[in-house]
Amino acid sequence: MKIFICGQRTFGREVLKALYNEGHEIVGIAPAPQQQWKDKMVGFAMLKGIPIISDCDRITSKDIPDGTDLVISAHSHWIISKKIIEKCTYGGIGFHPSLLPRHRGQDAVRWTVHMKDYITGGTIYQLNDKCDGGDIVLQKQLWVDPKWDYHELWENLFPIGVELIVEAVRLYEKNNGQVPTVKQDETYATWEPSWDRPRLKRNELIQLGF
Repeated sequence: MKIFICGQRTFGREVLKALYNEGHEIVGIAPAPQQQWKDKMVGFAMLKGIPIISDCDRITSKDIPDGTDLVISAHSHWIISKKIIEKCTYGGIGFHPSLLPRHRGQDAVRWTVHMKDYITGGTIYQLNDKCDGGDIVLQKQLWVDPKWDYHELWENLFPIGVELIVEAVRLYEKNNGQVPTVKQDETYATWEPSWDRPRLKRNELIQLGF
């Protein structure tokens, strides 16, 4: 499939590598805005000749190549606009490090530890204009060791996330985008604010009507 990835850091790079090694055509990436050092995704993309289209802060639907099948959010702290999702044949999916609808928001891992949850996991969900609110494609549970800090919890969720994204893409490819999903039950939804990061940003606000 032709895939566009919005992501950052080690998780974004490992998702990029995994999908590239699966034989998918990565038509472009949008990493985090570059600081003094380039994001880890960028190095792999440059090595493999994968187009670096824009960054997550500035990307719009005009930047997505025609014919893109799927856009993937891999540790992106920017909301992917509805216009970008609609431009892709099969829309978009993202990974969230909790069992949605619990712990929506940027710091799900920290809140899981802070609230002393006994069980958590990872979720692949369909992107829409509601942050972390799209229909669930896949989930996998993980028991939480009460001795873990949030770094250790993330170390255990990290490979689950990469595995789930690869599995989800296989489902989309096998079923031509027609994958079974489950709506999130808003009765059990929770939203926790970020600990120390700026609010999630939306692009193309005028076109979306917000």
